[in-house]
Amino acid sequence: MDVRVCGMFSAAVLFRLVLLCVGVYQDQNLQLKYTDVDYHVFTDASRFITQGESPYRRSTFRYTPVLALMLTPNVLLTAHFGKLLFCGCDLLSGWLLLRLLALRGTSRGSALVCCGLWLLNPLPAGVSTRGNAESVLAALVLSTLLCLECRRLAAAALLFGLSVHMKIYPLTYALPIALSLAEAPSRERGLVPNLVRLFNRDLLLFAAVSGSVFMALNGTFYCIYGWDFLHESYLYHVTRRDIRHNFSPYFYMLYLTAEGSGTGSGIWSGIWSGIWSGSWSGIWSGSWSGSLALVLFVPQLLLVLLSSLAFRSDRPFCCFLHTAVFVSFNKVCTSQYFLWYLCLLPLVVPRLTLGRRRGLALLLLWIVGQALWLSPAYSLEFEGRNSFTLVWMAGLLFLLINSFILGQIIGHYRPIEAQRKKTD
Repeated sequence: MDVRVCGMFSAAVLFRLVLLCVGVYQDQNLQLKYTDVDYHVFTDASRFITQGESPYRRSTFRYTPVLALMLTPNVLLTAHFGKLLFCGCDLLSGWLLLRLLALRGTSRGSALVCCGLWLLNPLPAGVSTRGNAESVLAALVLSTLLCLECRRLAAAALLFGLSVHMKIYPLTYALPIALSLAEAPSRERGLVPNLVRLFNRDLLLFAAVSGSVFMALNGTFYCIYGWDFLHESYLYHVTRRDIRHNFSPYFYMLYLTAEGSGTGSGIWSGIWSGIWSGSWSGIWSGSWSGSLALVLFVPQLLLVLLSSLAFRSDRPFCCFLHTAVFVSFNKVCTSQYFLWYLCLLPLVVPRLTLGRRRGLALLLLWIVGQALWLSPAYSLEFEGRNSFTLVWMAGLLFLLINSFILGQIIGHYRPIEAQRKKTD
């Protein structure tokens, strides 16, 4: 292996080990804890599984049981297993990025620099060592893209089905993947031949395998855990009305309209009970309560559709745009969500014509946007001041900054045709 590659990965490992040690010390000696509360939620859910019970007995565990099963060594071996696993997924993502960049024609030196944007980035390292599982999704998404670039469609479909099962946002990648696998229609052919070209063998294989994996996992866990699994893993996130302050420009509106609107659980239980009882009022009440939360998905869907049609020939770039749009316009947006598109950014950077100064200026602008939000958010969270309006205004400003940066990236990006290399 290249000495520079070994040096890069050694530095990444050392960086994460130092953060893990700092985290242990801080958790034991300081009032402000390093470990994220979600990590304790994961561990509690795993403990219930080792006891033969449902992981959903742990309140606020709103993930697939796969995550709780993965972290059972937290209970059986050591409480730090999950953090080590997440750090390992960070490193795996770095290796996958190197492979993808090589397939996309990036030189070794440029590829190493781009991988450093992930491996030596304090944000992914901090999120993983604090106990968030976002790096698992990063590894799954990058593995899917790598298999697609290598034309290993069955493996890519299997990984894609697992990715969507773990978290629903990769479902937005289905459209650019389908468009890239389908053969372009021809004006010289009729409607039926063009439809046959669209739904070719590759597309049908990918859809069949990924759909089967997704349905098999969901069907299995529904048989074991019933409605709790379906609601907590999926339906809760569709009608979620999170009124806690976050980067989303929608949070303050949801906060002001929260009283009497019901939670995600109340929305779906109202609809469900209305269907069983034949009461249209119950169905209407439940659907009306969740209508605002559902309407907020419209900007995301429109932008995802447009970006798919415009950049379908370059899957990694299209997926990056999808994720950035999804996160920026989501009802809930926290710092760990940024990892969803930061893991794809190294694949985009080599094709940008921004120049170093403009690139650094955009990075600084993105950091300043977060800092402007963190100041009133700290006052609200830790000092108890009524700074809701300032947090909301800072969220709007951060959305404008993200939109401007995305516009710059799109304007200075040189798309490439998808690689068609076969590595059988």
